[in-house]
Parts: sequence; C-alpha cells; structure tokens
Amino acid sequence: MKSRVLTTAVVLALCVLTGLTVLAQSGRKRVTPEPAAPVPTPTPEPTPTPRKVEKESDRLFFIGADRNNFSANFPFTYYDAVVHGCADRLRSGSTADVDVSDQSLSRGEAIKKAKASTGTYVVLLTLEYDSMARSSDDINVEFVVFAPSTGKVEVSGRSYLNSNRAGPISVPRGSSVLYREQLLKQAGEDAGKRILKSLHLETPKIPN
Repeated sequence: MKSRVLTTAVVLALCVLTGLTVLAQSGRKRVTPEPAAPVPTPTPEPTPTPRKVEKESDRLFFIGADRNNFSANFPFTYYDAVVHGCADRLRSGSTADVDVSDQSLSRGEAIKKAKASTGTYVVLLTLEYDSMARSSDDINVEFVVFAPSTGKVEVSGRSYLNSNRAGPISVPRGSSVLYREQLLKQAGEDAGKRILKSLHLETPKIPN
C-alpha cells in the first residue's frame, strides 16, 4: 500500500515539474536576431573626362592654282613650284596649318570654298606673261586671298621671278626648265611672305 502511494507521489511530482518547465518555456520572450549589416557596395571611380587636344592653330591656308590658262600654256610643274614655294613660306612663317591642291582651282571654286569655311583662307595663284614683257619668258605670279565665311578678297598682289627687283625679270632663252621652276618657287615664297605680312600673321613656329 505504501509503495503504491509512493509511486503515485513520484508520478505527480514528475507531472508538476514537467508542467512548470513547459510554462517556463512558453513564457520566455523570443528574441528576434538583428538583421545582418548590409555589405557596402564599392563606389565606382569617376570616368576621367577625355582631355581636349588643343590645336596649334585653328587657322588654315588652302592653296591652289588656276592651271587652265591655255593661252599661256605653262607646264604644270611651273604651277607646282609656285604653290609649294608659297606653302613653305606660310608654314615656316606662321603657326597656321597649310593644305595644298595639285588640281586646278578656278576663282569661283576658291570663293565657294572660302565661304563654306569658318577658318580657312583660300589662296589662289595664277601665272601670266607680263603685259610689258619683252619676251615670252617674263612671267608674273598673281595671288589672291579670299577670307573665310565671306569669300571677300582679303589680300591681293603680284610677285615676280626675282622678288628682289621692283619689276619683272627676263629669264634668258635657253635656260633650263629646272632653273625657271626655282625662280617660280622663290616668287611663290615671296607671295607667302607678303600674305603673312598683310594678315599680320608673321609668327614663326616654336621648334619641338
């Protein structure tokens, strides 16, 4: 009888302890874990702005010659000599860029090209015999510079086969073509020098 009562008491004690444990667990406040800190996103480095390449000069000379003087019938090498002589002087005497054409350039085409540009001076060169020539070897070099945008005549003048003289020089008959071409090249250089002086652009380039 006593053992039965003792067993019952143990069972009741276990039940009470079990109930208390359950109540204790149910009354415990559930702790919510804090959210994980966000992983910082690396800030992309700003893309460097491309550096603007500064031009040495925005000014440009375009040089051409009217090669269609059929009455004079000069060799094309004469025109080449004058054009390249003028171009060399413009390059060496200023910071302007110089472009040349080996095709014939009429006055109308030169004006049109100048009007279509905002910074290009168009230089038109022509060859003709001097009106007071005593022989067919007296050649003049005429130059006209058309202003950009307007196409108006900015500079005009005349050079001779010897720029050191005030008038034309007669090339002796029998002279070689190469010698005459050299004189024409010098006349072209004289034209380029006078163009720069008239436009107030005589600024020699700084050597690299």
